[in-house]
Amino acid sequence: MSVSELPALYLKGRRLLPIVQGGMGVGVSAHRLAGAVARAGAVGTIASIDLRHHHADLMERCRHVREREALQAINLQALDREVRAALDIAQGHGLVAVNVMKAVSDHASYVRQACESGAEAIVMGAGLPFDLPDLASGYDVALIPILSDARGVALVLKKWLRKNRLPDAIVIEHPGHAGGHLGATRQEEIQDPRFDFAVVLEGVLQTFKELGLERERIPLIPAGGINSHEKIRRLLELGASAVQLGTPFAVTEEGDAHPLFKRVLAEARPEDIVTFMSVAGLPARAVRTPWLENYLRREAKLQDGARADPERCAVGLHCLTQCGLRDGLARCGQFCIDQQLAAALKGDLKKGLFFRGAEALPFGQAIRPVRELLDYLLTGIMPAPAV
Repeated sequence: MSVSELPALYLKGRRLLPIVQGGMGVGVSAHRLAGAVARAGAVGTIASIDLRHHHADLMERCRHVREREALQAINLQALDREVRAALDIAQGHGLVAVNVMKAVSDHASYVRQACESGAEAIVMGAGLPFDLPDLASGYDVALIPILSDARGVALVLKKWLRKNRLPDAIVIEHPGHAGGHLGATRQEEIQDPRFDFAVVLEGVLQTFKELGLERERIPLIPAGGINSHEKIRRLLELGASAVQLGTPFAVTEEGDAHPLFKRVLAEARPEDIVTFMSVAGLPARAVRTPWLENYLRREAKLQDGARADPERCAVGLHCLTQCGLRDGLARCGQFCIDQQLAAALKGDLKKGLFFRGAEALPFGQAIRPVRELLDYLLTGIMPAPAV
């Protein structure tokens, strides 16, 4: 890799490249991607949810069980395999993190399993992670909350200070640009100026001052819409220590999803990317595929007829603490997110839900290796066209 003038990210005593690969589920960022990113000296992240889809033997076992506890044990076994495999690829370089969604009903067991399997960092978003220090107690692991505004950061800091713990870093995700579930409660909020990186960074630095944390040097890591070396430089000048990217890593050669998944994301035009209400009651951003187009046409009717029915929960997972389909919540999405994301992982356009960020990709429609993406982000030098 070319030498970069960008300052390093220091996390848990390690000197790292100032790039964090965001966690993307179901199965989009598993051991191959996270391990490759870490091996290059950056932070690679495994998305913890439903990694069983990468293991044929575990999927075969799932065919014969419907008990929630048994299915959860299978998912935890998959997580264990993926963490250990990523660490093996990394060979002591970089940092291997696991992303756990607070909104998942079994988030506590995912955190504990990740720690037991040797994950070097736990990243938690999709809710205020007040309990993360307790869940990871006893493990030497970096704890990194994902938040979207200065108020949320202040709430988490005050709660964690009572537990005598500080975040090792904080990801600041902009809901107006990120893919997947977004850190706002309503669609009309996602472009609110309070989420602008300059506003949030200034507000968080002021919060540090008010809480007497100026010298703690907690790294701040903006996420969402970051697709160029120039944007990274500007954010570091504003006080960030690193940046996080999702979609550009999802379409790399090492990305764990099917090649057709990568093609869908890479070829999506701005008009193909839509924001809608997901089953978790949060806005979400995805590619307008045939499945999503069909769902959006029927959305109002489905929401009008929303009713609580636990039996509609896919294979008994009850994966989210709040699910519009299962719980009959009219303002939320009325589909099984586990089924749709699993279909996308396999590249199924007819059934898949393809989460994607709003910005153009650094290499356009090209699928390039992780090292070339990191090299470009660090130096601004485009790689030579593939032969």
